[in-house]
Amino acid sequence: MATQHRTIDFLLEQTAGAVSARPMFGEYGVYLDGKMVALVCDDQLYVKPTATGRTQAEPAPEAPPYPGAKPHLLIETDRWEDADWLTRLLSITASELPTPKPRKPKRTR
Repeated sequence: MATQHRTIDFLLEQTAGAVSARPMFGEYGVYLDGKMVALVCDDQLYVKPTATGRTQAEPAPEAPPYPGAKPHLLIETDRWEDADWLTRLLSITASELPTPKPRKPKRTR
């Protein structure tokens, strides 16, 4: 089951535009400061695990967002209601993740 667009709209509203979301194979990647900090799969939020993020999100179970993926912090939907907490969690996660490497330019033939 793919994520519904209203789920992403709610997430963006709760974070007051601090994050952006990009569609990915029927699901969504959540970005902050150019870093992918979370995935939304099947209308559930999976935040990339970091040391401080785990502490902030406690108690949050870890689960893979899709088969074969590494476990992420599964944030229950009722916790999305606390906009300040959610934005803080995503900001903490972004601050601990490495800056993505720049993409190589596409070769032309």
